[in-house]
Amino acid sequence: MDYVYIGKIVNTHGIKGELRIRSDFDKKDIVFKPGFFLYVGEGYVKEEIVTYRRHKEFDMVTFKGYDNINQVLNYLKLNVYAKRSDLNLGTNDYVLQDLIGLDVIENGEKFGKVVEIVYNGSSILLYVEGKKNFYIPYVDSYIKSVDLAVGDIEVAGAKGLIL
Repeated sequence: MDYVYIGKIVNTHGIKGELRIRSDFDKKDIVFKPGFFLYVGEGYVKEEIVTYRRHKEFDMVTFKGYDNINQVLNYLKLNVYAKRSDLNLGTNDYVLQDLIGLDVIENGEKFGKVVEIVYNGSSILLYVEGKKNFYIPYVDSYIKSVDLAVGDIEVAGAKGLIL
């Protein structure tokens, strides 16, 4: 996957072309900074961030060459992406969406596959579909290791989460 989903442009802010992005991306410190390139919409239109700030629960950006609200209205409701190569992730690093499709295993027993990442306020949950569907918190006490090459997540305490 060449592009990684960052969030969605939900509105404008003010009249100078600032955009309001709703994002649960787990590596915001990498992507939301001046000079970084984001890609907008299905056509992946390349845009350079000029300014960034947090405002309430939103990530606010302006793009190079836009200084008027009328210039950015066509970006409303579009998804925003980053190029995976621009993230400069290490060999063992990943973004949360990489976990989708991985097998959840505890002591050699397979419980199912991660099918969704759920952002539940201040916590992140992995939704696992298997014989029984369940949520597992994305915290060190449950997630012991992630092996993207093998395609599995080793967990602890999953049995206690299955209803």
